[in-house]
Amino acid sequence: QVQLVESGGGLVQAGDSLRLSCAASGHTLDNFAMAWFRQVPGDERVFVAGISYSGMRTYYADSVKGRFTISRDNAKNTVFLQMNTLRAEDTAVYYCAADLNRSNAVRTRRYEYDYWGQGAQVTVSS
Repeated sequence: QVQLVESGGGLVQAGDSLRLSCAASGHTLDNFAMAWFRQVPGDERVFVAGISYSGMRTYYADSVKGRFTISRDNAKNTVFLQMNTLRAEDTAVYYCAADLNRSNAVRTRRYEYDYWGQGAQVTVSS
């Protein structure tokens, strides 16, 4: 069983930056692709960014490409999401997710992920 805990959310102004962290326990993340999803009330949880188990491949939603960067530190069992030039439409609860997947592919569908964190609120004021 993998436990994921997000941190680093908060309230910022448009144009600011935030870095989310996702710390894992219970199992090493070496065999997991990792991703960040986000959800606003009344909408589905959508893919934001993902990174392969090796860190060699990343993939981003078009809405965040060029502004967000996903990275991982397997030695610390932690994944990060650096969010720059934040916009009001980035406001959401951000979820970390783990996919037991050593294919070096980054999957984007919610059902493909095996473990989830509890979420971190990010609010961007315009």
